[in-house]
Amino acid sequence: MIPRLGLSASAVPTPAPQPPTPVTLPDTSTSLAFPLPAPSPSAAIPQPPASFPLAWLLTHGSPAVQYRALTEVATIDTPARLGRLPYAGRQGWELLLHQRPDGTWDSGALSVPETGLSVNPSVGAIPAYRRLLELGWHPDAPPLATTRRLLFRLLAEDNDPAFLFEFGPSAGSDPDLIKRGRLILREAAAAALAQAGYEADPRLRGAARRIIERIGAFLRSPNADKPFIRVGNQHVLPHDAAPPSFHALVMLAYMPHFRSEHHEHIERLYQYLTLQLPRMAPVQQVGEHLIEQPHLALGDILPSRYVMDGDVPTALAWLELMARLGFLRRNEGWTRLLDKLLDDRDRHGVWRPTRSVSMPTGLPDWVWPTLPLADRPAEGDDFSATVTFRLGLIARLAGRPIDLV
Repeated sequence: MIPRLGLSASAVPTPAPQPPTPVTLPDTSTSLAFPLPAPSPSAAIPQPPASFPLAWLLTHGSPAVQYRALTEVATIDTPARLGRLPYAGRQGWELLLHQRPDGTWDSGALSVPETGLSVNPSVGAIPAYRRLLELGWHPDAPPLATTRRLLFRLLAEDNDPAFLFEFGPSAGSDPDLIKRGRLILREAAAAALAQAGYEADPRLRGAARRIIERIGAFLRSPNADKPFIRVGNQHVLPHDAAPPSFHALVMLAYMPHFRSEHHEHIERLYQYLTLQLPRMAPVQQVGEHLIEQPHLALGDILPSRYVMDGDVPTALAWLELMARLGFLRRNEGWTRLLDKLLDDRDRHGVWRPTRSVSMPTGLPDWVWPTLPLADRPAEGDDFSATVTFRLGLIARLAGRPIDLV
């Protein structure tokens, strides 16, 4: 048994609410695919306070949930000794049992278990690295520092097939498939390094600039809102289409200063992510091949309560991304879905799954690191604690005042 942190939220002062700061972007394009409206100060939707059951989480949450609830949601000045709390959990150490001396993992770079919320440690290096960050591990911890060297190597703008990992067997010697695999891994590595706090590193900023310029060129193209072409009897993305990937969104979410420097691209990105999701699967023409591209974001993946209830982990990851990007407070639909999740909590402020909620059998590689944050199977109080913490974090990131209970 892992000892619970014996703190009481009743003795902790509630931090002063921080009102959202509206940002006005200039309208610099009238002939591009996504014109840039100039938001007014009233563009942000008013954010009501959100209660946060800190006392319950300190009793029922895992060490990672306790630590992050205190530092990221309650934003309380905590003793330095609490920095050791995340290392009291078992899950992080189980992940490290499968880390190789060179910082890689047995299962490649992006692989995740097929069992959804399982804490199965058979994962790739990038999801494992991000899961350790989600568990509250410090980026300078020796195991993470070892993998960090690999991630910076993956940022290099080359097509070295030696760094394809699980993409290698299918790519073979095909230059188009090699280029595709390296691009996916480059963006995923950039996302992990951005989450670890390396926004100021020139290597990451250089990779991020190339990524945002590719996305920006796509969003400026006249076919950005209808990017599919017909190949045979199938609608596919052309080989030169560069929609944003979920990895690129994660990268941008953790690079606020970089976003402000490229605000025109970010504004067009918001307009793009609010489009209706196409019915066809993301398949792209890559050289002579038609390849599924599930890592690409082609619009709003969370349009309704029905979609949210069918995959709560992905819905939470999406809402957190949109909150970090500054998009959630501007979008009435996503704000309403967050309100519904908050309304599903019991009288103590703890989220409990309703009958309409179903758990997916598997999670995308960009979602898997976020859940669960407990050592035991993701059920009962462990899963409720993780989701309750995540809702408080999203509310905080969206600019809502937090009421500690």
